Amino acid sequence: MDYQELLLRAKEARLLAYAPYSNFAVGAALLTSTGEVFTGCNIENASYGLTICAERVAVAKAVSTGFNEFQGIAIYAGGEDPVTPCGACRQVLLEFGGETDVVMGNAQGVQLIMKVKELLPEAFALGSD
Repeated sequence: MDYQELLLRAKEARLLAYAPYSNFAVGAALLTSTGEVFTGCNIENASYGLTICAERVAVAKAVSTGFNEFQGIAIYAGGEDPVTPCGACRQVLLEFGGETDVVMGNAQGVQLIMKVKELLPEAFALGSD
């Protein structure tokens, strides 16, 4: 699967977002190393700290199904600039590999691709020297 198709899957996932407080819907599509795709959308909560981002929803779906090696993740939202993962999502993605590609896109067609390790330099990781 190419990243344009993955971004389209993220765009479709965005339509399922539950974002009544921010009105900022985000979709994500996570590509495993074996070609499966898991999607996620942001799910807000009146207790803001309980909100979960689209990226972490997709990761949770993949891991709970037995997949934990990822090739890339696409993130799609509105706005003028592509949306980047929040710090918590960056840390969660890093847990499964710093070489994972992060494809960020928006409704204006702007696209940015970076590695997880580029988004989270000097990251915290157990067992590293």
